[in-house]
Amino acid sequence: MMITFSLSQYKRGTKSVCFLLVALLWDSGFVLTIKRGNTAAHVNLAAFHRLPYRCNVDGFNDWFKVDKYCVKYFWKPLNFTDAEYSCRRTVPGGHLVSVHNFRANNDLLSIVRKMNPTNLRIWLGAYELFQSGKFLWTDGSFWDYAVWVPGEPSNMYSNREECVEMNWNVIGKWNDHACNNRKGYICAFKRKRIMDE
Repeated sequence: MMITFSLSQYKRGTKSVCFLLVALLWDSGFVLTIKRGNTAAHVNLAAFHRLPYRCNVDGFNDWFKVDKYCVKYFWKPLNFTDAEYSCRRTVPGGHLVSVHNFRANNDLLSIVRKMNPTNLRIWLGAYELFQSGKFLWTDGSFWDYAVWVPGEPSNMYSNREECVEMNWNVIGKWNDHACNNRKGYICAFKRKRIMDE
């Protein structure tokens, strides 16, 4: 949903109504992004990003449905390897999240914006295979989608930055980064696999 408005259009009494509207939308699962135009007095665009639906697997109702997966954001910063092992310990078949389309990428961004708006950088479950320039997902799924920051990945064929993060420099885009850095992460498991067990 996109709404365009200017704060100068509203009189003093309606500012509290605007605040109430923003508070209600935030509480209902919408994530608010405001971008400023050329002047600080006008807000040109307010975009609301709806959180994905809750996971429909018993015992995982605090997780979200993204594509074929149930996913959950973990704010405690871990390096890439520890984050992957944390996901494996958290749920059978769990891994760091893999991303296979534009909508899933946006859903993950919405989750991170809601859960930790002050630090959006997260690990994804992708890594470069032995300095080969080829990226793989830790869950073994097919590498069929990527949305890199322009100029990235910048350290292929070296061991300097072999793991993939999201939201560095350009929100919603990916970057190769040193695996020993600590950051939040998103775990995922296939819904069908858990439901069949």
